[in-house]
Amino acid sequence: MAIENTIAGGLLPNHDLLKLNDLWIVGECKLRISHCLAVLPGQTIEDIKEVTSHPMALMQCDDYLDTLPTVKVVEHEDTALAAKEIRDNKLKGVAAICSSYAAELYNLEVLATGIETNKRNFTRFLILAHQDMLPDLQRNNNINKSSLVFVLPHSEGILSRVLSVLSFYGVNLTRIQSLPIIGREWEYQFYIDLTFSDYNRYKQSIEAIMPLVADLKVLGEYSKGKNIDI
Repeated sequence: MAIENTIAGGLLPNHDLLKLNDLWIVGECKLRISHCLAVLPGQTIEDIKEVTSHPMALMQCDDYLDTLPTVKVVEHEDTALAAKEIRDNKLKGVAAICSSYAAELYNLEVLATGIETNKRNFTRFLILAHQDMLPDLQRNNNINKSSLVFVLPHSEGILSRVLSVLSFYGVNLTRIQSLPIIGREWEYQFYIDLTFSDYNRYKQSIEAIMPLVADLKVLGEYSKGKNIDI
């Protein structure tokens, strides 16, 4: 599941999915994302009246879309499904921003490649599993990263105190994302990623912050992923 992008930031709805579902993060993959503009065969740029794709993909291609000022931009639920819809419905005058693989899969013609604004465009994907699969999946893994979610009370300096405890135990905060709690005005939950070299010290740090936070849930413990450029 995609969780964040180097250009567009965090995929906020997916954070709540992690908390609400009984799936465990067992790994991550940081994948280089390259977008193309795909259409039904035989069309040209001049034929395009509409471009459709996932909001994140559209955001990642802002500069290219600025070169098409007369084209209507339409959000879609998924990049590959946008390409499929053009193929299935034979939509002339409509282009999809998608991967070159999706364009090939749905027999579309690629009019432009590498249209993402930042060529160092990576999306971080989480690898998820049911809890009963953990013993097999984690057996040979070097666990040095974890993801948590918790709620902080309205108390002066409380976040700083939590971070100080983590630092004391040699645990490094690599990412923090706050999201409002629906139905509880002006209260927030915090999603954080931690890295560590000593698993036992990390576990001690979690015990140490328990009195400072509420509703703490460990979303997963796994090995840090590497960038994959394909």
